[in-house]
Amino acid sequence: MSNVSAAPPAPTEQQGPESAPTLSAGLGQPISAGIVTGLVGFTSAFAVVLSGLTAVGASTAQAASGLLAVCVTQAFGMMLLSYRYRMPITLAWSTPGAALLASTGAVAGGWPAAVGAFAITGVLIVITGLWQRLGNLVAAIPVEIAQAMLAGVLLPLCLAPVKAVQSSPAVVVPVIVVWLVLHRFAKRWAVIAAFVTAAVGAGISIAVQHKHLDLAAMTPTVELTLPHWSWQAMIGVALPLYIVTMASQNIPGTAVMKSFGYQVPWRAAMSVTGIGTVLGASAGGHAINLAAISAALSAAPAAHPDPKKRWIAAFTSGVCYLIVALGSAALVTLIATAPAGTLETVAGLALLATLGAALVGALSSEKHREAGIVTFLIAASGIGFAGVGAAFWALVAGLVVRKVLSHGD
Repeated sequence: MSNVSAAPPAPTEQQGPESAPTLSAGLGQPISAGIVTGLVGFTSAFAVVLSGLTAVGASTAQAASGLLAVCVTQAFGMMLLSYRYRMPITLAWSTPGAALLASTGAVAGGWPAAVGAFAITGVLIVITGLWQRLGNLVAAIPVEIAQAMLAGVLLPLCLAPVKAVQSSPAVVVPVIVVWLVLHRFAKRWAVIAAFVTAAVGAGISIAVQHKHLDLAAMTPTVELTLPHWSWQAMIGVALPLYIVTMASQNIPGTAVMKSFGYQVPWRAAMSVTGIGTVLGASAGGHAINLAAISAALSAAPAAHPDPKKRWIAAFTSGVCYLIVALGSAALVTLIATAPAGTLETVAGLALLATLGAALVGALSSEKHREAGIVTFLIAASGIGFAGVGAAFWALVAGLVVRKVLSHGD
């Protein structure tokens, strides 16, 4: 996952390459691109979302509700933005944010406090769109510190497949082998193939052990939770979640879109994703944001030779998310019955590329490498203080070390 050190663009409501596109012939290409965008985005990271929500205290039903919430809010968000601005503006849930939750673990105040932190994160995102100085402040965080914190958060998740080989080798080893082969010959589909393999393996394991699936639990439902306001959750969850979402998703997302000739309407995008995050919080949704890497699937020429018609791909992706959201509860039910380590393996494999990019960013500056290492180690330790998670202290320690070692330079 890329990172951009420049400040976010000034708020603008500029439209894309056209003002009034026409739905004419040749719609098959952007529609198929939108379907691929939706399927790749969902299958490549839903396991990370479930791991994160479960880690901070969500029950199986609450985690399923959270997955449903982020699917629905980002779906309506991208349909609204792409249609209104005639740009292929795609949204996503915060995968780095979900990984952060997985490494944070239980928070003071339990699941209701985590839900409160999600809502505060959404408020901060809205404020960022309205007040550019806040966005500039986040963008001013040194690249090596932000990336080192992300790498430390990701490390435990990426170690999960190794540990799962010992606990459930019959299911996990085929998943890893399929991922490796597809990564060599069809990289885009590697995580999807790994997920399918895991689902098949889990199904076989369930059948062999004569386990019973709760069919009632496979019906999509919304589990609402009244937010609880805990200062530990505000500092240890909301603030790091906001930072990683902005630094690893929203800011790079605008850069990706700009590389294809689109100027994202910053204020509108932050308002939609921030409000969407607030609305989805009580249902368990942690955060939605601009897509970064997957944005290219709808914005690139492969989606349509005519830039004026690529917005259809993003709109289609939103529709696709609404459809796959209906299967969120069934997925959670299947995974909850699957052998230990199945979910963690898929999540870990999905995050390997992100971990690699984060490590490169954290260690690329020789001058500030020690600060990056300190940040990485504290974040990876998972050890918090005063009820505040390790990610926050890693950020603080990294900035302090960087400042001290840079004194006089």
